[in-house]
Amino acid sequence: MEYKRLREDLVAIWQAGVDGVCTDKLVCNNVVLLEPKDERNFDKRDYSLLIGCGVDSEQYSFSAIDRIIVVGGGKASGGMAESLNRILEPISDKVEISGWVNVPNDCVKPLGKIHLHASRPVGVNEPTETAVEGVNEIIKILNSLTRFDLCICLISGGGSALLPAPVSGISLLDKIELTRFLSGAGATIQELNTVRKIISRIKGGGLKRICYGKRLISLILSDVLGDPLDVIASGLTVDSNSTARDALNVLRKFTQDKPELLLQNKSLKNVFDYVDERAKNLLPAKLTGNYKNNFTDKLKDNLSDNLSSNLPDKIFDNDGGFVRNIIIGNNVLAVEAAGMEAMRRGYCQTMFSAGVSEGNAEEVGVELVRLGVDMFDAGSDCLVHGGEPVVKLVSSELRGVGGRNQQLVLAAVCELLRIYGAESTIPLAILSGSTDGEDGPTDAAGAWIDPIAWKELTKRIKQAPKFDPESFLKHNDAYNFFKPLNTLIKTGITGTNVCDLRIVIAIHK
Repeated sequence: MEYKRLREDLVAIWQAGVDGVCTDKLVCNNVVLLEPKDERNFDKRDYSLLIGCGVDSEQYSFSAIDRIIVVGGGKASGGMAESLNRILEPISDKVEISGWVNVPNDCVKPLGKIHLHASRPVGVNEPTETAVEGVNEIIKILNSLTRFDLCICLISGGGSALLPAPVSGISLLDKIELTRFLSGAGATIQELNTVRKIISRIKGGGLKRICYGKRLISLILSDVLGDPLDVIASGLTVDSNSTARDALNVLRKFTQDKPELLLQNKSLKNVFDYVDERAKNLLPAKLTGNYKNNFTDKLKDNLSDNLSSNLPDKIFDNDGGFVRNIIIGNNVLAVEAAGMEAMRRGYCQTMFSAGVSEGNAEEVGVELVRLGVDMFDAGSDCLVHGGEPVVKLVSSELRGVGGRNQQLVLAAVCELLRIYGAESTIPLAILSGSTDGEDGPTDAAGAWIDPIAWKELTKRIKQAPKFDPESFLKHNDAYNFFKPLNTLIKTGITGTNVCDLRIVIAIHK
């Protein structure tokens, strides 16, 4: 196989996976405006919204809707809001449409009466005071709802940082320090959000409770493996499956061997003390109503058309309101779209999307190399792999620049060197990238290694024996390792967010 074509295929297959979870496509698959067919002058009673996918879609007549209120937040929520605004445009002169959505700064654009609120700088995946102000506006809007309004909440990955609402006694700095500590210690997203839900006014079902007695539909783009509704964006519109005791156990897990941390980090101690008090007193979240779940999960047959996680969790309250949660896209869809592109390009592909947290990025990188070698030996030639690992960071004074995908591919490079050495080429190409275009605090989505880059790498190793990939790996400095090889993926913000996507191609000459 020509190496140049191999590189083109590697990148194109990954990009097809990202394009397969384009927010415009996903929203349009789940929200349809049903309009009258002839050209008479109709009023709003003649229009309705069809929301959901396939047999689980439900129709909402505008005859029973005074206002449509759009709220939400996340890395992909700006694109979701733009698509929804376009769908609703034909009815905008008949029904009041407004809203507020917290998004990264570079996702802001005018959308009429749906305000996209700049809530954090690009590449800084942490809560800000501006984001808190935005959440306060969202809460005001939700408090104005009546039972004649329909609220559509747009949620995507990144919502935990973009929708901060610390409880009384916990500062924004406390929340930032907590996130930095747990992320750097290698906590999974489930563990991180278990704690974040306890210290938030709107997470862990808090936003749902504000809407008690009203009609709330959440369109959710999942960035969590297995699509647990109470973990995505820390479960804004679904009751939490974890407790203060669970949160305390997470904190103890990552601090038990480092008691000095609670003495050195005032914010971390503040969170620990708050969660500990909640756990001791078993203080429940403040409920404003009594909800009951009336929906029974059932599996669906066709993964392409109906995700197994695309089932609306519809919850009614005693005052006639309801919350309906609909997952419109996830990692499975991205893997499937990439697999279709691989097949179109003539590859015999295998597809896999992890259903649970994968562990350390370094371990996943090594495993992908071994899977690639097995593929090569078995005669297969392409693996499309989805998931999201964690990275344990070294201390800040030793740390370089990188992200989990770059770290994963660098671990794969080290394993390839152990197997093949620096004197020969490699029979594999491996790429890993975040579907949202942001991999750690860098301008790259991820990285790749292929025979072209391998030739340059081995040349550098021979010319400078001290050039050691293992040292870059140890210091979380993958960005500076791949930068001179020109194998960093730079897409900018993609507008979607469904975990990570990897491509492994075995080269058969």
